[in-house]
Amino acid sequence: MLLDVRNLTITGDSDHGPIDVIDRVSFSVAEGEVHSLVGESGSGKSLIASAIMGFLDPRWTVRADRLWFDGKDLLSMPAAERRRIIGVDIAMIFQDPRSYLDPNDTVEAQLGEAILDSDLSSKHWWSRRKERRNKVIKLLHRVGIKEHQAVMESFPFELSEGAAQKIMIASAIAHRPRLLIADEPTTAMEPSTRQQIYRLLGRFHASHKMSILLMSQDMGTIMPESERLTLLYSGQIMESGPAQALLKEPFHPYTEALTSTSLYQQSRCEPKTHLPTLTGASPPMQHLPIGCRLGPRCPNARRKCVTTPQTRKLRSHFYACHYPLNSAAKVQGND
Repeated sequence: MLLDVRNLTITGDSDHGPIDVIDRVSFSVAEGEVHSLVGESGSGKSLIASAIMGFLDPRWTVRADRLWFDGKDLLSMPAAERRRIIGVDIAMIFQDPRSYLDPNDTVEAQLGEAILDSDLSSKHWWSRRKERRNKVIKLLHRVGIKEHQAVMESFPFELSEGAAQKIMIASAIAHRPRLLIADEPTTAMEPSTRQQIYRLLGRFHASHKMSILLMSQDMGTIMPESERLTLLYSGQIMESGPAQALLKEPFHPYTEALTSTSLYQQSRCEPKTHLPTLTGASPPMQHLPIGCRLGPRCPNARRKCVTTPQTRKLRSHFYACHYPLNSAAKVQGND
């Protein structure tokens, strides 16, 4: 297993004391696998990504039974070793690339910094500079940017959203990472641009067997190559399992709500037709419900839901619900 996360808990301070914003989250990403982590805005996806990368500031407390990358404990290892792993084996692309690209440097300068010195074969500084520039051009071509000269001389604020995200992807794959964390990489993009980005990620996954942890708000925007899905709500895992099986027969009401909404949006419907939705909104960090955090919005909620449901396994499905949808899961839950 390349990335193994077990009972990850992230605690933040509030006026009412410490709050477990991320509550015992567990998932894994195998070598060469695409794993999609899906949840509404505010569910904690970016916090989990930042915890893996080591980006969280001291006001957050990170605990886990296991937070391993390639068998190495990311939480207990020295900071220098973790930076080396993050700099070489793990890369991340963000929701808003312009916020993470340096506005004072050209694209050529920033992509040049992403290329490791160990990847250069030239011995002299003048030839190394030319070699680095040629590698930048190749990177731009790989992410689908043909007019490389104009883009290389541009600053991030001069680029379109799609072009800026492609630059972020080029920077991430420059050192051929084993794991790419994509935190909602197509947010607010047009459908055509979104498809370009996902085709690009799919091509790198196929050609380099690169593992991808994709984070998304919508079932309709996950990559077709996704082999496993994990549903996250307000910092708790609702359901996890093989993508096709989970989409075909969800066990959790939250999974069914997201799936039906996505499928309904993709189908043709009459004007003024009511779209299927999950009533209510995600709770703020300061007012998280006790027990199952979906309880106040769940159509199947009952008195028992004020206690946190145990995570159960049925075949290759993991789910945390007192009243699952599948008949076999209902029988198992009543055992």
